[in-house]
Amino acid sequence: MNPATLIPIADTLTAPNGWFQFFLMLTFPLHLFAMNAMLGAGLVAFIGHLYPGRAYRELSHELAKALPFLVAFTVNLGVAPLLFVNVIYGHLLYSSTVLMGLYWLAVIPLLIIAYYMAYIYDFSFKKLGNLAMFVLLAVLVLLLTVGFMFSNNMSMMIAPASWSRWFTTPDGSLLNLADSTLLPRYLHIITGSLAVGGLFSALYATTILKSDPEVAEAGRKLGMQLFSWLTLFQLGVGTWFLLSLPQQTLQRFMGGGTTATALLAVGILLAVATLVTGFKRLVLPSLWLTLPLVYVMSFMRDVVRGNFLAPYFNPTTVPVQVQWSPLVFFLVTLVVGIGLVIWMLSRLVKIKKAA
Repeated sequence: MNPATLIPIADTLTAPNGWFQFFLMLTFPLHLFAMNAMLGAGLVAFIGHLYPGRAYRELSHELAKALPFLVAFTVNLGVAPLLFVNVIYGHLLYSSTVLMGLYWLAVIPLLIIAYYMAYIYDFSFKKLGNLAMFVLLAVLVLLLTVGFMFSNNMSMMIAPASWSRWFTTPDGSLLNLADSTLLPRYLHIITGSLAVGGLFSALYATTILKSDPEVAEAGRKLGMQLFSWLTLFQLGVGTWFLLSLPQQTLQRFMGGGTTATALLAVGILLAVATLVTGFKRLVLPSLWLTLPLVYVMSFMRDVVRGNFLAPYFNPTTVPVQVQWSPLVFFLVTLVVGIGLVIWMLSRLVKIKKAA
């Protein structure tokens, strides 16, 4: 069966595609930063339980207080990029969602349970004693499971050739496990998230927790070790993911496409630079290198998506019936929302410092 015959007709856009593509690439890395901080802080807190001494125990306790906030920011900052993906690729994403509907419907309950358990880990930290680390482990497993569901959906969205499986399995239980890029894709983003999350934990310890030098140093040491070694491991995982791509897409990054090749070169240079600053435990220089690195990786992800979909769909060909009011309303609420978030974070930091 021709995969193109399975693809629904794309909805008409209310503004030129470039606007939605711009905001997708602007907001998706913001979601990544929050997700990185959430997963990395959880991992650092978990490792802190395995180390002896007051400093590491207190580090885990302090990160426990931050974890519910990080889960909330991750979920909320994920709304905008998911909406923009729906606007641009909605007819593809809805199709892949139906194919794995049984698992997709489980995402929200899993997130709710993980969020609830994050609060249990925070509020009952001392009461739980040694059991606290197992509660945290459950939170991490649930969050990683949700991430795996998203990787399945996003990889199946760009592979219409796999959709014909619905005719033999129409119960919404399909996953994209046969895709050779799924596992390296998932490990690539999770490894990177945990690495950047280690950097967040080091930054959090050296700024918010600096009133307790012993705890701050423990957080800085553990966070930067995690950041450095996982970044090194990420280079291997990233190479695996790159080599798992179809030949035509791989060639784009190997000189066949100017933009793709430039992105790969810049990404490698930034990653190597972060290794140097990371192993030297330089928190702020590592941060300033990581910020553009995450954006570069996001652009590379977009290039991969475009190449996979090239035989089936080009967003620039979708008809446009301009209605500027929805976009203007979004921009206004976005600016107001960002302002409120910045204000809340500044208040939180001041309260934390005062305490």
